[in-house]
Amino acid sequence: MDVTGFIAGKLRFKGKVAMVSIAISFFVMILAVSISYGFREKIRDGLSSFSGDIQLTPPDMNFVSEGSSLNSEPSYLSDIENVPGVKNVYPAIYRAGVIKNGEDIHGVLFKGVENYADSLSGLGVSIPRRLSELLKIGVGDSFQAYFVGDRVKVRKFSVVSVYESPVQVDESLMVFASLEDMRRLNGWDENEASVLEVTLDDAHRDAHLMSEATGHIGMIALLATPDDESAPVAQSMMDKYPQLFDWLNLIDFNVVFILLLMTIVAGFNMISGLLILLFRSISTIGTLKSMGMTDRSISMVFLKVSSNLVLKGMAIGNALAFLFCIIQSQTHLIKLDPANYFLSYVPVTVNIPMVIAADVIAYVAIMLLLLIPTKFIARVDPAQTVRAQ
Repeated sequence: MDVTGFIAGKLRFKGKVAMVSIAISFFVMILAVSISYGFREKIRDGLSSFSGDIQLTPPDMNFVSEGSSLNSEPSYLSDIENVPGVKNVYPAIYRAGVIKNGEDIHGVLFKGVENYADSLSGLGVSIPRRLSELLKIGVGDSFQAYFVGDRVKVRKFSVVSVYESPVQVDESLMVFASLEDMRRLNGWDENEASVLEVTLDDAHRDAHLMSEATGHIGMIALLATPDDESAPVAQSMMDKYPQLFDWLNLIDFNVVFILLLMTIVAGFNMISGLLILLFRSISTIGTLKSMGMTDRSISMVFLKVSSNLVLKGMAIGNALAFLFCIIQSQTHLIKLDPANYFLSYVPVTVNIPMVIAADVIAYVAIMLLLLIPTKFIARVDPAQTVRAQ
């Protein structure tokens, strides 16, 4: 029979304030982890939907004009598709343009893609909601677009759908059009495109693996390109949007700081609660010592009592955090300014391994902190406490 466990079950830790503090601390920690992961996931997915995870572009990098193109079906296409982590490779055509609707004008970036929507043909386009609001155009409306090159080209497009921009960056004013329409606009052949865009699976979207895949793809293109042609350049979205990824890294740093701070707050609240319990149990400690229990065994008794309280607070904090995450993900209750945060709401994504890791690390840290007050047990003299009884 586990004596320490039996005795711990008979003791009552009346530390409601400490348990509330533990619950709040774990609530904040799980929330911080979920929000950080949510930002990283939503922003990466949003950028990938705009421009892929990796782009192969012409060497002059001027791929938004009609004068720079590359082969959309190069001989090394299958080699790129076989690179670990590559999900798919598709051609795209970019072209800068100006939209005019009545007296309203706005600069946008047109992107021609394959199979974006069956209705994107015959100069049908899909526009972002922000542009729809700026120019007061919607589904079924038409507008004129001007493209500047060797000469100004004018095209009349019709809006077939309005989409929500997943992330507010420069490309959030991107107009999606048919690949064939954009080829005709540029006067290109059927095997020409502005870029080849590569999307990766979720497991390969961290900084290290994405950098490896970019280098691998760039080397394939360099070695397979004939000597009399200029090799395309591989660029990851981390290279294209360094400020966004620096901002995400700053969020991660803040999350680490929050986890450390909340662990310390919870730990010191538990220390004060355990000290109160020890002071109230001096006679019990003296009796246990007189019966032959060692200081270490008695410490284990009080650590088990404290552990039960920490686990209860952890469970309550986790449950409240999960409930909040469900509500926020379904309702987008808490809004953000997209100009500052790139998203219009607080994103939350519960990553179970990260949550478990945060719980375990915080629990272990709190229990290590609780070793400090147990040193008090060694100073209790059983002769004096028993005589006092």
